[in-house]
Amino acid sequence: MNAEMLTMLDFLERERGISREILVEAISGALLTASKKTFSTARELRIDINSKTGDIRAFAKPIVVDKVQNLHDEITLTKARQIKADAQIGDEIELEVTPKDFGRIAAQTARQAIMQRIRQIEKDMIYEEFKDRAGEIVSGAVRRFERSDVIIDLGRFEAIMPSRERVPTEEYSVGDRIRAYVVAVENGVRGPEIILSRSHPNFVRRLFEMEVSEIADRTVELKAIAREAGARTKVAVHSSDDKVDPVGACVGMRGARVKNIVRELNNEKVDIIRWHSDPQELVKEALKPAKIHSIIMDVAAKKISVTVGKEELSQAIGRRGQNARLTAKLTGWDIDINEDKSKEQAFESQKAQAAHSLADQLGITQEQADMLMKSGMNAIDVIVISDAEDIAGVLDCDIATGERILEAAKAQAAGSGAVA
Repeated sequence: MNAEMLTMLDFLERERGISREILVEAISGALLTASKKTFSTARELRIDINSKTGDIRAFAKPIVVDKVQNLHDEITLTKARQIKADAQIGDEIELEVTPKDFGRIAAQTARQAIMQRIRQIEKDMIYEEFKDRAGEIVSGAVRRFERSDVIIDLGRFEAIMPSRERVPTEEYSVGDRIRAYVVAVENGVRGPEIILSRSHPNFVRRLFEMEVSEIADRTVELKAIAREAGARTKVAVHSSDDKVDPVGACVGMRGARVKNIVRELNNEKVDIIRWHSDPQELVKEALKPAKIHSIIMDVAAKKISVTVGKEELSQAIGRRGQNARLTAKLTGWDIDINEDKSKEQAFESQKAQAAHSLADQLGITQEQADMLMKSGMNAIDVIVISDAEDIAGVLDCDIATGERILEAAKAQAAGSGAVA
């Protein structure tokens, strides 16, 4: 047993990283639980293991009595004085109770209990090492898949990346080296569980902190981040130092810094914008390069309505509304983007006024004036050079009506000339 015990201690200490003292304590407890029935005397039983030699000894503390009624807890005065000459009735006497074949029996009965305890120690070590590492980035290799969850080997420990924390556009294979964000370390019923994520917005935040020294030393602050993993991320940055361009610091020389981040994100698009405390200005920055024609802020509803030109509407909204959604997440305001129709409305208003004026001048209805304008007869000087038949054809009326309208136009033209 000695050689086997020492071999086990050496292996577990070397390969599992568990200290010998913790192992000895765990094995002692397991042996105590598994072997109590082996001892004739077991009151206050304890197991002593020599971590250097592997020797196992058992000790108990029976009570000295005149007449033994409970063999497990009591010892006669005569036997007690053989161990301790001045023993008295009621004293506790510590004596060794190790059976001759205890080593073999212990090895057989306690192995499973020992391994269970070792597994618990390992779980405790995982929790202790990682409990304060939530929020960090770790690297590991893909070990296996459990349904759609990815099990990642971090060296001495395993972590899990649930399907909800995966990036939809990424595929992994066993052996792939990946970096991920530690979302949480949960000490549940099944033991500690290290939860990783590559889709969490803070994964991008930590990448910026690692890549951009100005963020790491707080010269530049990453104020807000919005992400649709695998597609696009928007980050808003700010610097209290007027000499430091926060956007330029994040982009880096020739885009080197942001390129490294984009490469880690498997070519996910990253927009870096300048932070503004004014929500309207922040929205304008977030929607660039789309040019905003007008912006209205409803503070009570926490909603911002934006109008852009027809040619820039799709760019501002983004594919399937992605740009608008990310802008809303980034700013914390509901964003409503609409086409600016003010020019069209002004044009329509001018047309309506012109048609009304034409109707008054020619003594026709508003509907007839609209029909003439749609056909290109939108002014008196155009109508006077037209034929009565053309006018009647446009208005779907008789020739007499066409002639009357033509005469009215000529009269208006003559009157205008006289006035001129």
